[in-house]
Amino acid sequence: MVTSGRRRRVTISDVASHAQVSVTAVSKVIRNASGVSPAMKDRVKTAIEELGYRPQAVARGMRGRTFTIGLVLPHIRNPFFADILDGLTEYLEKTDYQAFMIQGGSTRKVEKRAVDALMDRQVDGIIMVAPLASKGRLEEVAREKPIVVLARHERSSYYDSVYDDDEAGAELVVNHLIELGHRHIAHITHQDDSIARPGDLLHNIRSATYERVMREHGLADKIAVVTSFYNEKGGYEGARELLSGTPQPTAIFAGADQAALGALAAVFEAGLSVPGDVSVAGYDNTHLAALPNIALTSVDQDGAEMGRAAGKLLLERIEGRMTPVRFSVTPSLVVRNSTAAPKDPTAGETSP
Repeated sequence: MVTSGRRRRVTISDVASHAQVSVTAVSKVIRNASGVSPAMKDRVKTAIEELGYRPQAVARGMRGRTFTIGLVLPHIRNPFFADILDGLTEYLEKTDYQAFMIQGGSTRKVEKRAVDALMDRQVDGIIMVAPLASKGRLEEVAREKPIVVLARHERSSYYDSVYDDDEAGAELVVNHLIELGHRHIAHITHQDDSIARPGDLLHNIRSATYERVMREHGLADKIAVVTSFYNEKGGYEGARELLSGTPQPTAIFAGADQAALGALAAVFEAGLSVPGDVSVAGYDNTHLAALPNIALTSVDQDGAEMGRAAGKLLLERIEGRMTPVRFSVTPSLVVRNSTAAPKDPTAGETSP
């Protein structure tokens, strides 16, 4: 007789027998339902660990919960998104939930397909980072499934929001450059396929704040903004355009670290030094910014804390909370070697 070498899958009945409780009791523990004593819960959890039992997601979904959540990222190239994922994973380690990550892409159509795929797979909730969808579309999803939105400042009765105080962060970096003595400060901002009120998008807030702070310091005639993308290529092309102008900026504030890395490349390619000829600052304080050979001055918005907050809020939504919550992270400026006083603060000035 030939027997299979495959191990038989442990069932919920096996767990019940091992723990000497009913199948119903095991099911309640798995679902974290009420009516189970602490002692019984401990016995069941011990049996689950000893037997290596893993509830089937499909079966759990049929009972109304899969203990899975979806994380929709625009893409996976931005190291700041890794910080968010780290924080979320850290929070979920203390729970029965697992996160599935999916790439939302650069268009609303692709993002919608990603969200629909998560809905089809019966995740219990969804976290969307910098979504492109309209507020109406987000609320449509939220009516069917609990969601938390990161990096959008809009208010909604249907979903929670986690975001950075982008105005405060942009103020920190522009004021820092002005205090160093810079007057010709340029900014690289972002464009995307978002459908949202402009004032709710983080890149618009950062850009508008840059312009406001410049005006408040009497530098309205020095404002220089290039619209590109928050990636290395966008930062590189944006900085090249700025450096080709007259006068050249003595400082560049890129709205994201990824764009700042591209700006650094453009400055070096032009035969200029950082910070000797041009200071460069970013936003996000990613782990790359802290590398000694980069040492980028950047605004820290604590992506890990945003990930933890998003996980906590989403699980509260899944458990039945209906009142909307908005969680804001207070940014701080991390000054490194990429910014310093300009060689000649009066460069490019015209005599009266």
